[in-house]
Amino acid sequence: MQEKSGDISRRGFISTALSGIVGASVLAVAPQAVSADKKGEKAEKKAEEKSGKILYRRLGKTDIEIPVVSMGVMNSENPSLVRASYELGIRHFDTAAYYQGGKNERMVGEVIKSLGVRDKVTIATKIYTPNMREGDTPEITRKKILKQIDESLERLQLDYVDILYVHNVDSGDLVRDEAVQGAMKEIQKMGKTRYTGVSTHRNLHEVINAVVETGTYQVVLTVINFTMGDYTELFSAIEKAADQGIGIIAMKTQAGSSRRSRLEISDEFSSSTIATSSLKWVLRNKNITTAIPGYTTFEHMKEDFSVAFGLDYDQQEQKLLQECNVKLGMGFCRQCGVCVNTCPRGVDIPTLMRTHMYAARYANFEHARVTLREIPEAVGLACCSRCEECSARCAHLVDIARGIGELKLIYC
Repeated sequence: MQEKSGDISRRGFISTALSGIVGASVLAVAPQAVSADKKGEKAEKKAEEKSGKILYRRLGKTDIEIPVVSMGVMNSENPSLVRASYELGIRHFDTAAYYQGGKNERMVGEVIKSLGVRDKVTIATKIYTPNMREGDTPEITRKKILKQIDESLERLQLDYVDILYVHNVDSGDLVRDEAVQGAMKEIQKMGKTRYTGVSTHRNLHEVINAVVETGTYQVVLTVINFTMGDYTELFSAIEKAADQGIGIIAMKTQAGSSRRSRLEISDEFSSSTIATSSLKWVLRNKNITTAIPGYTTFEHMKEDFSVAFGLDYDQQEQKLLQECNVKLGMGFCRQCGVCVNTCPRGVDIPTLMRTHMYAARYANFEHARVTLREIPEAVGLACCSRCEECSARCAHLVDIARGIGELKLIYC
């Protein structure tokens, strides 16, 4: 591995980051999120955790084995953080074609090249977003997808990626789209990606079940967090996919960001407890290979990766996960779409809520703008002022829209 100035001080930081990671007794919380261990797996897990080693899992039927905590790079603009993440033990980096207008892919590519560790990492990127595929014919679909992977590889300075996702798939119909499937298979055959997959924020169980049905894709990147513990259809779909050898990777594991004001949820729990308990809750499900928390600081990197050494809850983590008020305080939108039918104007509330999350929680205004543009009819909507329940939220969302430069948007 090549060395650069500043490595020694960062290495010192990493050593400090790994200290103090102590396991506690297993405490059963949210049993629907924890799959039944196969014979012997539980004992093996306990032995691994006691040894202080990083927990690795295989990604479905692929030949990829990675730590249970990875890096979602979307919100980071700091190459030193990506580099430090690798030195700490992260081996999977998740990016996308349009994160930061392509700069995110460039940063990841530069760091991996400078470290000389291409054969030691798993790189995932995403292409063909909703606003890019509106009204495409099969031939246009193919051309766009083939063009976009070449552009991504150029930015990443790579000959291939390990996982290529169709970005933000929100229906089973899109999973089954023959033109999209054909283009992804073509890219895989050309050796430009080792494996293909879909990422999904919405209609999660429908999308995952369609992936199982088609048999085209090897990986699914899905939203999942502890506020969704009653979403039984999702856990059933995940289990079914895992049984078929489809690799499952988790995102939005901290319910749209764990780095909140303590008073926003409860003054009893630290932001570190919120982060680690949220991650552990997801990763205690053996059907999930890894999570991609989107940390942006060295401190948050340390907090998140501490989970890779053991998934037992401490007392504070267990208490947090049992607090109903904490779940409510998270205000996480699971993108189920039920609320759309209650709106007189049929506004795409789930996409607006994702816009709100990226702007208010992540402070990623560029990504908020991109998400907002997924709604073709966004400009010109007017608030009906009939729904008292959502009026305060509407006002806040309008403020967010103004703040990210979408001044024309007013919505219910």
